[in-house]
Amino acid sequence: IIRTTASVSKLACINSVLILHNDEAVVTEDKINALIKATGINIEPFWSGLIAKALANVNIGSLICNVGAGGPAPAPASAPAGGPAPATAAAPAEEKKVEVKKEESEESDDDMGFGLFD
Repeated sequence: IIRTTASVSKLACINSVLILHNDEAVVTEDKINALIKATGINIEPFWSGLIAKALANVNIGSLICNVGAGGPAPAPASAPAGGPAPATAAAPAEEKKVEVKKEESEESDDDMGFGLFD
């Protein structure tokens, strides 16, 4: 696996945040930098500040508990003004009815005793 400096920096910051949260400490840029410095990992300096600012007003415990939970399903897009109405489930059923009627009309021609190649 190839890891870039950016991915190592992000992982180091995220792991530091998890450690701070586990210790019930406030997540700050200085505390993230202290933990990373203790590990001996060199990171790009902006990551710790970026992560700390992003999580400043976030309940990290709630974020961890809901990591796999998706939000509500997006609402279906409406048709543009003057455009065609969105397709519904009834449309395929109508097409099937039309196909069935066509087949019946072809069969009725065969019943009359003549065909295309007779």
